[in-house]
Amino acid sequence: MKVSAFIQSHITEGAQDMLKSEYLQHVYTQVVTRDPDQREFHQAVLEVLESLDLIVDQHPEYEKHGIIETFVEPERMISFRVPWVDDNGQVHVNRGYRIQFSSAIGPYKGGLRFHPTVNLSILKFLGFEQILKNSLTGLPMGGAKGGADFDPKGKSDAEVMRFCQSFMTELNRHIGQFVDVPAGDIGVGGREIGYMFGQYRRIRGSYDAGVLTGKGLSFGGSLVRTEATGYGLCYLTAEMLKAMKGESFDGKTVVISGSGNVAIFATEKAAQLGGKVVALSDSNGYIHDPNGVNLDVVKDIKLGRRGRIKEYVDAVPGSTYTEGFRGIWNVPCDVALPCATQNEIDEEIAKTIEQLEDDIVTNGANAVAERANMPCRPEAIRVFQEAGLLFAPAKAANAGGVATSGLEMSQNSMRYAWPFEEVDRRLKDIMTTIFHNAYNASVECGVPGDLVVGANIALSPQCGFASVEEGNCIDEDTQWKKIDLLVRCKDFL
Repeated sequence: MKVSAFIQSHITEGAQDMLKSEYLQHVYTQVVTRDPDQREFHQAVLEVLESLDLIVDQHPEYEKHGIIETFVEPERMISFRVPWVDDNGQVHVNRGYRIQFSSAIGPYKGGLRFHPTVNLSILKFLGFEQILKNSLTGLPMGGAKGGADFDPKGKSDAEVMRFCQSFMTELNRHIGQFVDVPAGDIGVGGREIGYMFGQYRRIRGSYDAGVLTGKGLSFGGSLVRTEATGYGLCYLTAEMLKAMKGESFDGKTVVISGSGNVAIFATEKAAQLGGKVVALSDSNGYIHDPNGVNLDVVKDIKLGRRGRIKEYVDAVPGSTYTEGFRGIWNVPCDVALPCATQNEIDEEIAKTIEQLEDDIVTNGANAVAERANMPCRPEAIRVFQEAGLLFAPAKAANAGGVATSGLEMSQNSMRYAWPFEEVDRRLKDIMTTIFHNAYNASVECGVPGDLVVGANIALSPQCGFASVEEGNCIDEDTQWKKIDLLVRCKDFL
């Protein structure tokens, strides 16, 4: 899409308003000019650039070697058609994608999302965030994201199977255990991963267990993978409460948006840590159970029958259901865990929340931790931070899923399966380390406790430095320039 001179001038002026560094202004202007319609991607890039703005002028080598330009441009973007046949014999055609963003520190790694809203902007923002999230785990994984504008809701198992097989028929040529290792995301669970793995195995004629993660336990999956993202969210939140306020989940009221796999296991772990989850939601509305959500009922509805959350009130007396999922943030709580989707809390909702007598800002709330990818608009994040709430961004707080995917890859390589307790211990250690890395980086940058800045800065140059070290740029003497990654990262912090 060509950008007019008038629009270009406004883009440049906007970058100047938001960023102090002329170098970062140039990078952001270039990103927006190239793809002016990709707003989700712009938002994700701007958040990171605002953090880097604090320190980039101290590191002229970033501009010299194009570190940030490399960081914000995918290595490869793949788009393909996915034809499939429904149960009535009608042919449908969807569009599939794989955004292979960075492989500088390991094979591409990131989930597959099946949802009608899937497009390049959303997948680029998710893939970009995945670079940082994967880097924060300390495991050797690059960043990627993929999926299709296919909606599995209302489809039979046979229809979903045929779609997954068609999708993998094309995707298989772009992935591999040392190349790109997809996993699940919204609309892609164990059923879909199983169908895709089976098709990959049939096409390739070999049993490459490490090509997908989130697999069933009977064919190379890892214990704790199902629980990992929800558990990891609570482990990081618990460490944040402990380190920054000397508190814990014990006795706290918790509100969690969403009611899928992640929300369910975040509810389970929050309860194990002493919290009481009183509200969950889906895309239609939310339930409120002041006595604490009955998780067995929710699991039966959502995991057993793939039903709607409103069915909960028929099984649990004293609970209520309200249409409109965003209304869940009117429920008073101590800890808020948005687990639904991107930008579910915008500026308008945040201002409404702030003005309520019993809202998550003024009702003694201690913490907000994002599980969904970018669920809070930047304006909403400022509301929380200015009110003194602890805030953990998604790239740190929801890294539990990909961390355990990395552990699944390790187990596949060893041809060995760790017991539940071993994987859970490693997951907790990783999430605790992620918090402290982000917190320590925020202190070094002069904004102690700002985990948005901390998570963006803690390891964001690593992929760029690795690219330079691998020979992806040339110095003024046309000799390959080598940068000591460890020294640079230490200097960065």
